[in-house]
Amino acid sequence: MQKFFFGVGLLTLLLPGCNINKDLMFKTDREYQYAPLSDEELKAREYRIAVNDVLMFTLFTNKGKRLMEVTTGSNEEQRNINFGNFTFPVLADGYVNFPELGRVKVTDFTVIELQVELEKLYDALYNDTFVVIKVMNNRVIVFPGSGADARVIPIENNNVTVIEMLAAAGGIAQRGNAAKVKLIRRAFKQDGEVESKVYLMDLSTIEGIRFANMTVQSNDIIYVEPVPELGREILQELSPIISLLSGMGLLYTVFILRFRTN
Repeated sequence: MQKFFFGVGLLTLLLPGCNINKDLMFKTDREYQYAPLSDEELKAREYRIAVNDVLMFTLFTNKGKRLMEVTTGSNEEQRNINFGNFTFPVLADGYVNFPELGRVKVTDFTVIELQVELEKLYDALYNDTFVVIKVMNNRVIVFPGSGADARVIPIENNNVTVIEMLAAAGGIAQRGNAAKVKLIRRAFKQDGEVESKVYLMDLSTIEGIRFANMTVQSNDIIYVEPVPELGREILQELSPIISLLSGMGLLYTVFILRFRTN
């Protein structure tokens, strides 16, 4: 009987280990090489269009003058043209097939730069063109330190920072570790292959404000690493076995008492 209880106790200690902290994501070992947070990376920068973005495109002529209503059919009104609003996906090779222009490479342009480039191209076809481009799928995924509070937050403005995104998610959760905030950013190589850069930020001290002011990019992941709850999880894993042992101990006690009585 003693050997049996010893075996059960040993099993109790070994089994839970494989499930502890199973809810933690994006784990890195001690030797993991994070991407360096250089001064260049920390500078405020506008978003640059990337593969798989969805662009809303509108083209106006005559410096953006809108055609409000056609009533007289005059030549002046007919010359005011509004093409919009069209949406186009950025293809895997970085190109978009625009009306009348055909394929135009758009990746690595900011929105303003692409608008200026398209206006130059359309000026060969229309008078004083005015182009409006908007990226429709700008968003950041934020894990504030508690899995149930994860959010997908749209980027409404240019130059939105890490701290603004954390604030929009309600701040770092109680279980979150402010000293271990991971910014995961995808990048496309020349051959179209996707790679991920992982930056580690310490926002637990005032010196971390330089990291908190880093500009986010579309499809960034901000992951606040949760503090491991070893005690609670071990107790949770052991609860069924403790209940089993308690029941077995009670049966054993009853058996011994009845044996001695007889």
